[in-house]
Amino acid sequence: MMTMDLERFEHLAGAYGADLRRWPEAEREAARLLLAADPRAGLVLGEADVLDALLDAAPRPAPSHVLRERIIADAAGARLGRTRRLWGPIAWASGAGWAAAACAGVAFGMVLTSQMTAEIRADTVLYQASLTATDDAEILAAGLGG
Repeated sequence: MMTMDLERFEHLAGAYGADLRRWPEAEREAARLLLAADPRAGLVLGEADVLDALLDAAPRPAPSHVLRERIIADAAGARLGRTRRLWGPIAWASGAGWAAAACAGVAFGMVLTSQMTAEIRADTVLYQASLTATDDAEILAAGLGG
């Protein structure tokens, strides 16, 4: 039986999420033991659960029909001629598959970033609203005649 420290637990929660069933089987029992022994592990899983919920709620972009047909045609074209004999799977992997993965990554990153920055902006507004003392912006505005 292996033991687990909180740093390893945080790493696995960041990689696999809050559901221990998604974690590598060899790590699950040690994670359960740490979870029972250290309350900080429960907080880590709570944060991972929030991220899981955001990822589940994010829209899944679907490629347009034109893009889908173009990718299929490019993949079929990569099989023709001498390229296939010389490069084999390398020619296909460096083409359409990588392009589709890159497009999906960019789209997912844009969606996730917009959701994350919205939460940060909301936190900033709430923080500013909770201030009871004069802050730098008010001092600067007063100095400029605002």
